Amino acid sequence: MSGIIFRDLAGMAEFNAAEELQRIVWGRDDTPDPADLMMVIQKEGGLVAGAFVDGVLKGYVFGFPTREPDVQHSHRLAVHPDQRGGGLGIRLKWHQRNWCLEHGVRLVRWTLDPMRHVNANLNVGRLGSVCSTYHEDFYGMMGGINSGTPSDRLLADWHIGSERVAAHAAGTPTKFQTGLKRIHIGKEHERWLAEAPTRAVAEKLRVRAEMTSLFAAGYQVCGYDAERADYLLSIAST
Repeated sequence: MSGIIFRDLAGMAEFNAAEELQRIVWGRDDTPDPADLMMVIQKEGGLVAGAFVDGVLKGYVFGFPTREPDVQHSHRLAVHPDQRGGGLGIRLKWHQRNWCLEHGVRLVRWTLDPMRHVNANLNVGRLGSVCSTYHEDFYGMMGGINSGTPSDRLLADWHIGSERVAAHAAGTPTKFQTGLKRIHIGKEHERWLAEAPTRAVAEKLRVRAEMTSLFAAGYQVCGYDAERADYLLSIAST
């Protein structure tokens, strides 16, 4: 992927391409972020950047300012299906980190489906975000690939200037501590959604109960064991 160019989107044709990429990734039944809205948010200080392969948009990341000047909310990250498995998503996130540091942002937040193994491994295991907030049915009824279960979301806090995240960026994350709590999610959620939706719902509700109980007791998600498909939780530092 050495020939990929990462840069801000420019011109309505590229914003329209980002809108279409959302439909490809999340499904035609999911409501995309409109091209004109992304363009305006970029003009007002947001990030809308793409990964271009041979001049074609194959991935993009979209984040916008919050009421706190050093905090960005990262709303979307999309990678075209024909580019998955090659590390494009994580490269977009490191591009986002560099952009944010250059623009005075120190904390990036976003939500993630707690049941999707690939997302958990990327967002927590590889990027080094932490989570201590759980939103139940955050978006209400959803379509596309998100249909069929409550839209529960973890809130990821990515402290991009921290030693922890710097270590992940350098490829030298800290090793798992001993004595951590674990919450198992497995790697079958997408298959259950298609073949056993009742089980998919039951597993999400189990994870919801375990996660909210530990958060209430002062724990936070601090890592992800990709081999065992377990979230790792420790007492949150003060």
